[in-house]
Amino acid sequence: MDEVSSLGERLSGYYDRFRKYMHTKTRDTSEYGLDYISGLLRMETKRNMANIGRKTETSGQNLQHFISNSPWSGTDLIMAVQQEIKGHPAFEKAILVLDESAEEKAGGHSAGAGRQHNGRLGKIEMSQVGVFLSLVTPQVNTWIDGELYIPASWFEAGQAEKRNAVGQPENLTFQKKPELGWQMVQRVQARGIPFEALVMDDLYGRNSVLRQQLHVAGVEYYGDIPKDTQVYFETPQITYPLTKRGKPSKNAQIEGKPSQVQALHSHLQWQTIRLRPNERGYLRADFGRCRVWLVYGTTVRQEWLLVRKDATQTTYVLSNAPEDISLETMAWRKTHRYLIERSNQDAKGEFGWDEFQARKYRAWEHQLALTILAAWFVAETRLDWMQRFKQDPALLTKYEVEVLPQLSVGNVRELLRAALPLPQLSPEEAAQLVTTHLINRTRSRKSRLRKAKAKPDHLM
Repeated sequence: MDEVSSLGERLSGYYDRFRKYMHTKTRDTSEYGLDYISGLLRMETKRNMANIGRKTETSGQNLQHFISNSPWSGTDLIMAVQQEIKGHPAFEKAILVLDESAEEKAGGHSAGAGRQHNGRLGKIEMSQVGVFLSLVTPQVNTWIDGELYIPASWFEAGQAEKRNAVGQPENLTFQKKPELGWQMVQRVQARGIPFEALVMDDLYGRNSVLRQQLHVAGVEYYGDIPKDTQVYFETPQITYPLTKRGKPSKNAQIEGKPSQVQALHSHLQWQTIRLRPNERGYLRADFGRCRVWLVYGTTVRQEWLLVRKDATQTTYVLSNAPEDISLETMAWRKTHRYLIERSNQDAKGEFGWDEFQARKYRAWEHQLALTILAAWFVAETRLDWMQRFKQDPALLTKYEVEVLPQLSVGNVRELLRAALPLPQLSPEEAAQLVTTHLINRTRSRKSRLRKAKAKPDHLM
């Protein structure tokens, strides 16, 4: 009970380690950062800046400025969190997972918003998309980096006013999602964050440029690919046929017969592997693999084709894992991809990522940094408690199970709410908050009208 009752002090002490990253050259704005992540962690719904301000008894306008306009560096805060994660023994054999997450938007005025594929909705919708890296282990999973994807249309010459309105950096150039992913992997490598392998879905796995970049960088990858991906079961040859003048052509040709990966099942060595505990006991799946050849430009390289088959689907994976790696190890590493879904769900359901409302590019960066900060607080708390408070093995016999459930992100948040309850407003206080809100809206409207009147007629 002491651990639960002191969770508020734990959060405050934790935040003090990162407080300096919310300072600017002229002001210490760090008090708003603590209020903000405290609201994200304790509130259950409607975690926008106005509501967080009300619940934490902080000026909503000051929070708005802190998130959207204050020049503190979200990048520096993320790097500081990464340094702590880097030094934690729980992540010595972690898996890095690359994925994206889309949030539906009502209009196209938020930074990066546009009509684009929303994986959650399964269709093209007005959305804002982030590309994320998650560091995962069987015990915990947490976002460690992210980039906002800006559609190509935002970089068109006629969109300058729109870019300026959201504060998009002038030196930003269009990058595809795999390019953003590669950029983040490079950062993680440069900062010395340990991971055994990178796992990615087919948007990234089918990108041959990204796979080759990862291979050259020494990153072991497991990339999902479509079932019609073409590979070579026998070594292809790169040739330069003679031209009419008898000289070798500058354009290489590939000699060999390619096959779609879905046609190679007869070449696979199959094994049923128990993966991880789930609600029904243990998750099991059939895995098969064989060595195949791929062509990267004028380079021919052999790698693994790994296939996972269960009752609902068949997944095809390309991996540059060592030739002597065991099938069990490959299966174990590949199946970590499901944990980024957990990271994404935690970011949304537990930390309010999908409730965030702001237009500025800087606001998205700040929200990412504070979400990572909140997530690491919960992850570190869970890891600490797992180490100090061992599960009673007698419970396995009592409940006739092989594995006991672990403390969840939601469990920690529930305990934090009990230790640090949100204030309950009296009718008078609620009325005063509403009055203040209406006054601020009126002042804001008055200011906009004054600015509109000051504009020359030809700019109206």
